[in-house]
Amino acid sequence: MNYPMAYVHPTAIIGENVTISPFSTIMNDVEIGDGTWIGPNVTIMEGSRIGKNCKIYPGTVISGEPQDLKYEGEKTLTFIGDNTTIRECVTINKGTKALGYTKIGNNCLIMATSHIAHDCVVGNNVVIVNGCGLAGHIEIGDFAFIGGMSAVHQFTKIGEHSFIAGATQVRKDIPPYVKAAKSPVVYAGVNAIGLRRKGFSSEEIYEIQGIYRILYQQKNNVSQATELILEKFSPSAHRDLIIEFINTSERGIMKGL
Repeated sequence: MNYPMAYVHPTAIIGENVTISPFSTIMNDVEIGDGTWIGPNVTIMEGSRIGKNCKIYPGTVISGEPQDLKYEGEKTLTFIGDNTTIRECVTINKGTKALGYTKIGNNCLIMATSHIAHDCVVGNNVVIVNGCGLAGHIEIGDFAFIGGMSAVHQFTKIGEHSFIAGATQVRKDIPPYVKAAKSPVVYAGVNAIGLRRKGFSSEEIYEIQGIYRILYQQKNNVSQATELILEKFSPSAHRDLIIEFINTSERGIMKGL
């Protein structure tokens, strides 16, 4: 259903049962999946690839040009996964030639006035609360939660199932399964409540807590902690994910209290 006061470029590809509300603009080279709702005063710019059953609220701008002086007008994309909700006045910039796209996964909730910059890759089931600012080239794992008014430095990685408290300045990588808070950001424990809600067993949570006890509470440096974790914990999906995250961190992981 396209209201008469909406503008849809004739080459845009619009799926079935899509609603485009008054005063919204759909530009060239845009694809929108079945069942998606576009609210009033939304701007969907060139290079947008929006999935099925999304909800995009008033004032949002998707696939705007990167706010990056190195951007030279190259053709890049923005991907929005299925069943993702983007609330009022969110801005999501397309990629640059560095990666070629910005990507938001499935089943995400991006709350009002948040900004996601160029070349970010956001996983599935991620929640970004009101007023967050994500700089360029950030990676966010599945089921991560970023509290309101938080700011995330460029090239930072945030692990899956992590929880970042509101108004946190994230300048270091946040490992999986943990809570992070304060400015500068520090370790604030394992995200045990969030893990239980996602179906993690007590044994899995106990293992994760033991790993982070070695890393953050026993006064080991990162190299020492990694060796102890490998020595004391048998191979498992959670242990191996944590070790891989630590070993591949380029900015370095956040510190303990």
